[in-house]
Amino acid sequence: MPPRGTIFSINEGNTSLWDAGTAAYVKSCKFPADGGKPKSARYVGSMVADVHRTLLYGGVFLYPADTKSTRGKLRLLYECYPMAYVLERAGGRAVSGSQAILDIHPGGIHERCPIFLGSADDVADVEAAIAADAASLQI
Repeated sequence: MPPRGTIFSINEGNTSLWDAGTAAYVKSCKFPADGGKPKSARYVGSMVADVHRTLLYGGVFLYPADTKSTRGKLRLLYECYPMAYVLERAGGRAVSGSQAILDIHPGGIHERCPIFLGSADDVADVEAAIAADAASLQI
């Protein structure tokens, strides 16, 4: 898959529930700081369809934890792991915001997890936004 894409995929209906890092990343997709072309928003609402498009064209798929689903919504073992495996084998990345998805040791069969996956450079941008938010919260 391409190292960077022009598409981002997230349920923007939950915008008010996101952490500041995720919100900052999505804002940067819509309004690039360098004045460049914004990324296109595409969200089908089916993880398989959204990740398939991301795999083919690059970009990033985001399903963050939020104030309503504090541990994320997608299941680690049978949603996040399979998609992370496929994307990483294609040259992309998949993270929870704090670590690689495939490095997470599940605590239960229905464990949930936030996920950010797609083109390696785009996922690195998401991680940077989340890290910047976390750093701003440190005393």
